[in-house]
Amino acid sequence: MKDIQNEYDSRGIDIQKVGIKNFDIPLKIKRKSNSNQVVNALADVSVLLPKHYKGTHMSRFIEILTEWQHKDMLGSDLKGCIESVIKKMSANSGELHLEFKYFIDKIAPISKQASPLCYDCSFTSILSDFGTENEKYKFILGVKVPVITLCPCSKEISDYGAHNQRTIVSVKVSYDRNEHIWIEDLIKDIEECASCDIYSLLKREDEKFVTEKAYDNPKFVEDVLRDVVLMLRNNHIVKEFEIECESLESIHNHSAWAYQKEIKDV
Repeated sequence: MKDIQNEYDSRGIDIQKVGIKNFDIPLKIKRKSNSNQVVNALADVSVLLPKHYKGTHMSRFIEILTEWQHKDMLGSDLKGCIESVIKKMSANSGELHLEFKYFIDKIAPISKQASPLCYDCSFTSILSDFGTENEKYKFILGVKVPVITLCPCSKEISDYGAHNQRTIVSVKVSYDRNEHIWIEDLIKDIEECASCDIYSLLKREDEKFVTEKAYDNPKFVEDVLRDVVLMLRNNHIVKEFEIECESLESIHNHSAWAYQKEIKDV
């Protein structure tokens, strides 16, 4: 059959990214406990399309993702997947982005009852023939962690209590393929930078513990961000990171927000 995509295009424009978005696919993610969690992932995958090609072969993206859904992945393993995409597409560069919900059983602090808590996570794999050898491949692990923050100012000026809020700490970290950071460990380290953890299931004794812990550990959104920055600076595996903290204010109709991005000197 005639292959229209391979026909010559005379307009002389390289397309930086062309591919598919929001493709639902089940994936097996390796857990720290040496088991797997099957997740429903949304996949975006693309390649650079040279100017002389009219189009790319969209079905080939699906073929490769379908093959890789059966592998147990750590995230950094995605280098093999994007290599397959680039080879099959005869491209010079490609990018794969996966978003998925990851569940961790949280143990309530006093009652010790377990309940699943959901975290939005992502894997991003970027491969290019451009740049130095160290710049050709990049893997990015992303997590969004809900935590509790309690306002230090409110605590200082109020005779009764202080306002607190749910804060979303979004972190992206990049590190070498031969290293590994567990999703569970990164989430735990971020939670320790907040006023207190969030839990799905709290009995009365747990609620008392959580509210009192937050009250004894007040933090502005700036405090949380700075503590996460220091934690990631001290992690020798992390090469670069991006942090966004958004406090969903309980006494305002807006959010408090802070952001930081750093590339370490290596």
